[in-house]
Amino acid sequence: MGAVHVRVKLTNAIDEGLVRRGLLNPNRLRTYETVALVDTGAVRTVLPEAIAQALNLSLRGQQTARYADGREELVGVTEPVVIEIDGRQTVESALVTGDTVLIGQTVLETLDLLVDCKNQRLIPNPDHPDYPVLRV
Repeated sequence: MGAVHVRVKLTNAIDEGLVRRGLLNPNRLRTYETVALVDTGAVRTVLPEAIAQALNLSLRGQQTARYADGREELVGVTEPVVIEIDGRQTVESALVTGDTVLIGQTVLETLDLLVDCKNQRLIPNPDHPDYPVLRV
């Protein structure tokens, strides 16, 4: 299977809440659009430090991350970030490490997106293609 890349819009979720409450000018809402690598072996979203800084995401703490090669490292965990792919949105904290935005399983599950390996793309779950459905 080849790599699957997807266009993603990232938004500082705290900024977004302040805009909704009228406490922040919408022009000051921090967003970042980029192409991300979909990594079905990763659980969480990963952001490079430069993107976390561009979004002004503070670190809420640290967590141990285990890489595919088996090594472990303590990495930062951000405040919430809105992750939008193909018009579907979710909010979660991200791990800060590396130099590539990685989209992991939690986002795929929440947005109800599946990896189409043959065509190297994400597709909506065929059982409910018009909107995401979460399993409870």
